[in-house]
Amino acid sequence: MPLTTDAEIRDLLENARTIAMVGASDRPDRPSYRVMATLQGHGYRVIPVNPQITGEHVHGEFVFRDLHQLGDPIDIVDIFRRSEVAGEAVDEAIAIGAKAVWMQQGVINEAAAARAEAAGLKVVMDRCPAIDIPRLGIAKIAASQRV
Repeated sequence: MPLTTDAEIRDLLENARTIAMVGASDRPDRPSYRVMATLQGHGYRVIPVNPQITGEHVHGEFVFRDLHQLGDPIDIVDIFRRSEVAGEAVDEAIAIGAKAVWMQQGVINEAAAARAEAAGLKVVMDRCPAIDIPRLGIAKIAASQRV
């Protein structure tokens, strides 16, 4: 069952440090661009993943082709993809040993969520961390706490 209570969401966000953003954009008019900046402003390390802009930089971070290229442990894979293709990112998140998958607002894929949960990952669907963080009053992560 996806995480839905404020306590569950707060626990996930307070204990996460590194977020991989699948579908990150280098275009300021895109929601993923703004959400990435917001998450970085709260102290998270956000690693952008987008095969169309691999090798570029977004908000100072190198853009990777896919999750398999990442060498760092990932707490949350934040998915900015259409619902029908979000399962691909979820399967990659499972394969790399991520702790959680977070499907953005409007992204709902029950089958992918079930696969993630069966693999032991926490799942959030149809929500945005950039909205939940201030709503829940989650404090910024201090530099000394970052990975």
